[in-house]
Amino acid sequence: MNGIAKIIEKRKIAPGIISLEVHAPSIAKKAKPGQFVILMACEKGERIPLTIADYDRKRGSIRMVFEVVGKTTSVLSRLDEGAELFSLVGPLGIPSEIKNYGTVIVVGGGIGVAPVYPIARELKEAGNKVIAIIGSRTKDILIMEEEMRDVSTELLVATNDGSYGRKGFVTDILDEVLKREEDVKKIWAIGPAAMMKAVCDVTKPYGLETTVSLNAIMLDGTGMCGTCRVSVAGEMKFACVDGPEFNGHCVDWTEFINRLVRFKPLEKLAFDLYKKECGG
Repeated sequence: MNGIAKIIEKRKIAPGIISLEVHAPSIAKKAKPGQFVILMACEKGERIPLTIADYDRKRGSIRMVFEVVGKTTSVLSRLDEGAELFSLVGPLGIPSEIKNYGTVIVVGGGIGVAPVYPIARELKEAGNKVIAIIGSRTKDILIMEEEMRDVSTELLVATNDGSYGRKGFVTDILDEVLKREEDVKKIWAIGPAAMMKAVCDVTKPYGLETTVSLNAIMLDGTGMCGTCRVSVAGEMKFACVDGPEFNGHCVDWTEFINRLVRFKPLEKLAFDLYKKECGG
């Protein structure tokens, strides 16, 4: 136990959503917006990718935000402050391209608000006008609103059920913003695959470059296994080394979404067995 990859802060920021700050000085030193890590919660666990939600170079830590949706995220959520991850590798992937574009829009849906946050912060610091749109199904699972407000020029919020902010989807607000803003230069969208595709459907008629972050299933994260392959502009790419960010207008969304669900029966079986072992 040498303190590397030790959990130094654990917070439940919404029902089923956990924020972990982990001591990882070598990763924090080099981490940039848009990058991710691959971790193992325990020795016999699986490797999963999580996008870096924040990093503190002075503190030597990175922050990850995840939703408990299966066995591995459940195991990870049970670790307490002071515990160490079995392994933590990163930063991986190509960072977001941050520069002074002018007016930009960042869109975060659900847990996707977390990886959008460092992108918005760096874009604001680079001198951009940052219009941020965030959303969730209901108010109680909306995350990081105040953090996003601090790094945005304007923050707009949507909930599917209307329990907070605007009733509807982030795409509804995005369409209105694009109609009023005449000089938007670029858009980032991170969230569920269906949401990112919907954002691209809205932005395509405007000819606006729309960058999405593909949360493909990964294993090694170095381009060796090929399980994270995606089709972009008719070419095969690996989300781990060629991404995770791509031009959303060029992504084969049908193929990507179908590949995301190919292990769902096995994932459900593993989670059900785990819950049985843990007494529910």
